Amino acid sequence: MERRDFLKHSSAVLTGTLLLPTIVPSTVLGKNAPGNKINIAQIGFGRIAMTHDLPETLRFDQARIIAVADLDSNRVQQGKQFIENLYSQKTGSKNAVEVKTYSDYHEMLLRKDIDAVMISTPDHWHAQPAIEAVLAGKDVYLQKPTSLTIAEGRLLANVVKQKGTILQMGTQQRAMPQFRIAAELVRNGRIGKLHTVKIGLPGDPSGPEATEMPVPKNLNYEMWLGSTPDVFYTEMRVHPQNSLTDRPGWLRCEQFGSGMITGWGQHHFDSAAWGMDTEYTGPISINGMAQFPKSGLWNVHGEFLAVAEYLNGITMITSGGFPNGIRYEGSEGWIFVTRGDYSATASDPVSKSNSSKALDASDLRILNSVIKENEIHLYQTDNQHGNWLDCIRSRKAPISPAEMGHRACSVCLITHISMKLGRKLQWNPETETFVNDEEANKMLSRSQRFPYGTSYIKL
Repeated sequence: MERRDFLKHSSAVLTGTLLLPTIVPSTVLGKNAPGNKINIAQIGFGRIAMTHDLPETLRFDQARIIAVADLDSNRVQQGKQFIENLYSQKTGSKNAVEVKTYSDYHEMLLRKDIDAVMISTPDHWHAQPAIEAVLAGKDVYLQKPTSLTIAEGRLLANVVKQKGTILQMGTQQRAMPQFRIAAELVRNGRIGKLHTVKIGLPGDPSGPEATEMPVPKNLNYEMWLGSTPDVFYTEMRVHPQNSLTDRPGWLRCEQFGSGMITGWGQHHFDSAAWGMDTEYTGPISINGMAQFPKSGLWNVHGEFLAVAEYLNGITMITSGGFPNGIRYEGSEGWIFVTRGDYSATASDPVSKSNSSKALDASDLRILNSVIKENEIHLYQTDNQHGNWLDCIRSRKAPISPAEMGHRACSVCLITHISMKLGRKLQWNPETETFVNDEEANKMLSRSQRFPYGTSYIKL
């Protein structure tokens, strides 16, 4: 979508509501015969898969989802039914596709007829299945965050590069026109010299105490824990047994992730890097402070403030005290961009009353500025999943490739490390290590519980 069309047809500037364009399935990939389809397997069936990844992918005729894997036998059957129902609604036939189910995705990856996989699993199960899928010759759509640690994120990016895999990160803000428009305007100097970026990102609440519960017979809890330490089962630590759409408890447990700094942070840090021209590097220092719960099951960060400094002179400040979104500040004005009324799932933690205006500026004439032919024009797509499918066929780089995803996730992870240590850290984005800080460098990886984890993958 061109900027003038966005401003004309979107009510974001005038009324505070963003109307995203209707996505029309691509017709450039030929006939719809099964042999011309991209056969896709789904790893993990829960909130994100059901409300976002699967419906978005099935909007495109070239996709054919033929398998689903999950460690919860109830969820894997629900996934099969959900996918087959989507095909029935789309084709009018009850026998449009038969979806095979797997309790272990490793078995599914052995299938030669599967071209690609979508990974919609908890954060601690992102890097390992992605690497294993790449090694099995599959292209990958991977939900953010890219990895649980810097070490496994670097390994994933390296393996993807080595194998020439099409890996698309689920940082779908890149497919929302307002984020590209804002980044193009900033990169082309429409607010003068960029000096400060302010990112609004909320924290998480602390959680109650939880008692041990029997492991449900339908859940392979041992494998669900994966590479992380062995701890007792309680439903609030994993996912709701009677709901596919409620936010799962693992999102608020540091054992499985870092909270909102990675949960939403990768989205905003990735988008901010687009405008800052720092997509393949990182800050040179990070200073984070945060409140952490002193008791309770949920122990990720609450309110926080983080300041990152970049070699190009830009300072990036992230806090829940700012409106949810990204504000670029330059010597001649500012631009603010956010999702507007969009949410990937109904439970996304965004306050629409504070975030409904998708694109704004210190002077609205900035938004109407024409980007000339000889100026910077950024990668453009209208749909993250559709772009992935097109790139699987063309073998061109997707809009959110693995290296870019790793770099955005790295900002999240080093911010979290700084918040945990409570002090400013110097970061070398070339070596991806902290400068003269052994304690911080030990936190770039985590010990992994055999036989799970990227440390035990045979490369």
